[in-house]
Amino acid sequence: MQFSYINPTQIEFGQGKIEKISQLISKEDRVLFLYGGGSIKKNGVYTQVKDALSNHTWFEFGGIEPNPKKETLDKAILYARENRVDFVLAVGGGSVIDGAKYLANAYYHDGDGWDLLDGKFIATKALKIGAVLTLAATGSESNTGSVITKKQTNEKRFFHSPFSYPQFAILDPDVLKSLDDRQLVNGVVDAFVHTCEQYLTQPHGALAQDYYSEGLLRGLVELAKTFESRDDLWHANLMWLANQALNGLIGLGVPQDWATHFIGHELSGLYGIDHARTLAIIQPNLLTILADEKKDKLLQMGENVFKINTSDPLVVVEKIRALYSSLNIDLKISSYTEDKEITKKVTTLLEKHGFTQFGDRETIDKTVVEKILEKSI
Repeated sequence: MQFSYINPTQIEFGQGKIEKISQLISKEDRVLFLYGGGSIKKNGVYTQVKDALSNHTWFEFGGIEPNPKKETLDKAILYARENRVDFVLAVGGGSVIDGAKYLANAYYHDGDGWDLLDGKFIATKALKIGAVLTLAATGSESNTGSVITKKQTNEKRFFHSPFSYPQFAILDPDVLKSLDDRQLVNGVVDAFVHTCEQYLTQPHGALAQDYYSEGLLRGLVELAKTFESRDDLWHANLMWLANQALNGLIGLGVPQDWATHFIGHELSGLYGIDHARTLAIIQPNLLTILADEKKDKLLQMGENVFKINTSDPLVVVEKIRALYSSLNIDLKISSYTEDKEITKKVTTLLEKHGFTQFGDRETIDKTVVEKILEKSI
């Protein structure tokens, strides 16, 4: 229970909030409107943002990919510099917002933006950022994290920066209605695993963090159960639960894991598998292998989240696996790639990125990763 906490992002939550952009960005700022594959032009969000910026000087850059690519973002940085922008408005899901963070932090850097990911460069100033969330999953709209992929080497890395907090985030649940089932499933799973990474560790006695985590997990389980009958409130709950899972609160002063993410990142970088689906594949197998050391928290989760009475942690792991299966997620890597060298490639990249002893107890090494992948393939 030792921590410092600040979250400066102003949240504007609810229907019709996109028009508030006009008040949230200074008229003096030159704005770069950053977005993804163009779905916002079909669901009306593009027009709403454009109307809100009608009294601003603004430029647009589209085409930010899921698992945003360094190579695309470097072009966006050059475009931003050419137009002397002051503010980056990210309109999209976590990938677009993560891309905006990379752009904003690398904007004033003379070298390669990837230096941020390698830890060779730490920004001392950055462009201002705002976010309009169109896909609820990562919580990137109000945290400091950013995950970027380097296409040239198939690496997926992350960095944190205090300049990465958006000044504001607009969360209008109505925009989620245009998403397909796959994207919404990914959102539920991503938020669920984010919470688990901060909760399924070891006993620590921090009651607010534990009980808040359990509340988030119970909410996400409920959304999974009601997935086929979702309504306005369902979408609103997903958007807020996903935000709360990774805005910093539940991880304050307690052990955190993130091993599932580290392994999952390598799978996304190598094979382009949806981030949330790599998590759903890896997490149950990781928990199975580490069931003894995570027994206390798994049993606590069984009692307080799934409402089951058991002394066997593997029963709880199977409840998690069943949750993902109920959302029609294929839980084998071989369903996404025919590569026969998955284990070798993933362990090599983990070692390259410095992950030789990790997890909340630092008990996960190459041998453990190999066992996890063997069960996952």
